[in-house]
Amino acid sequence: MERFTSILLGLVFSTLALSAQTSAQQYVNSQAKQEPLKGSSWGIYAKDASGKVLASHNAGLRLMPASNRKLITTGVALHALGPDFRFRTTLGYTGVLQTDGTLDGDVYIIGGGDPTIGTQDTTIALKADALFWKWKTLLREKGIQRIHGRIIGDGSSMEGLLEHPSWEYDDMGTYYGTGGNALCFYENAIDMQVSATQTGHPINLTQVYPETPWLQVSNYGVTGPAGSGNTLYLYTTEAAPYAQMHGVFGVDRSPKIESTSNKFGALTCAYYFWKNLRETGWEVTGGYAHVNRNGYVQGPDFVEDGLAGTPRTIGFTESPRLADIARITNERSDNFYAESILRYMGERATGIAEYDSCLVAESVVLQDLGLKMDQIQLADGSGLSTHNWVTPEWMVSYLEAIRRSPSFDAFLASLPKPGEGTLSMIRFPGSDRVRMKSGSLSGTLCYSGYILDENGKPAVTFSILTNSSLAGTSQVRDVLMQMVRRLME
Repeated sequence: MERFTSILLGLVFSTLALSAQTSAQQYVNSQAKQEPLKGSSWGIYAKDASGKVLASHNAGLRLMPASNRKLITTGVALHALGPDFRFRTTLGYTGVLQTDGTLDGDVYIIGGGDPTIGTQDTTIALKADALFWKWKTLLREKGIQRIHGRIIGDGSSMEGLLEHPSWEYDDMGTYYGTGGNALCFYENAIDMQVSATQTGHPINLTQVYPETPWLQVSNYGVTGPAGSGNTLYLYTTEAAPYAQMHGVFGVDRSPKIESTSNKFGALTCAYYFWKNLRETGWEVTGGYAHVNRNGYVQGPDFVEDGLAGTPRTIGFTESPRLADIARITNERSDNFYAESILRYMGERATGIAEYDSCLVAESVVLQDLGLKMDQIQLADGSGLSTHNWVTPEWMVSYLEAIRRSPSFDAFLASLPKPGEGTLSMIRFPGSDRVRMKSGSLSGTLCYSGYILDENGKPAVTFSILTNSSLAGTSQVRDVLMQMVRRLME
């Protein structure tokens, strides 16, 4: 009789425990050992506004967040700098300004970390020509009417490698793997037109925009047989003005634009301002140049021509608001913007834009928000590095902590909802209530963010991180979105 009673009580308690589980937790449990998550490393953690845990699986497992890393980069910057912060680009000059308006010297464009100069996204920033008009106005207001010297781009205030050293080598030649210092142009990208020829023959390769007259590009791309796809990568370096296109482009593929990496953003910016001045009737007798890592001026021949001068200030222009830059960073998952934000944080806090210094500056802010850093590892600002490691539980703690920031409204507004940006493939009933960031690398798919109540306030905070999956992205995404939908219940 006692044994029967014990079994009966066990069944009752098991039934009660199951009924106490949320719909989300039951679904998580059902998927834990099934495809497409079977065999992968993954975790989920979700809490409601009262602190109740709605779903948890491997909540303390360290996983790569991919572009969910941008949630930390943008949130910390908005908290530390404020939504209305703007990057400054300063114009200066060396030499002697004559009474007739002739500058016997050089004009410097001194970068302050603005990632939007010359950007293709004119929804938040000026077109290059409009920005150049502002710069020319500054010159005129200073009394400069002609320049007997050069236009010099100076991005040297941000030291260190252009890219994080842990990035994949082939990624560094792509638009999403480009880095920069304090002065950029067109997000330091170069658009290349590529098209197939005959199988086994070199592809057609034409540089479209921007022009980089100093850059020698060797074409080793090959037209592959039908079905061979596109494996083209531009391999380039900041050590010399050379680049090589390698890979295969299938004969059955339509012509397309490959967006690749430009290692000489400051020189490109100087070139385009120099070109604009001349095309609009300004007399500029010198050429264009940039300041290299050693503090020397280099022209398009890359021969060092003396140390950079100490310019006197002419004036400055400002970037769009940080809130707008953060919105594009998260909605479009813009790696270049994210890295620029992190490196500026390091430069501002420590005077050094090396990645180690940037991460120290960021960790100080995170600790001030009450977060512990001993169980995670951060490497870059965008999540392209495979050396970033966080846990679902820590991500939720971060998203809860940033809610206490005076800048939270701007942070929340930076997060896309399904149907927008990188979430364009996701739609389901009620999805307007979801604000989240996606993150993807090979075998990695992540979503972290909030589910809002009817007043637009976070009712649920969640993080779902999946690594090392062999299944297709759409299969994994469907399962993860089912988890989000059940959290909405």
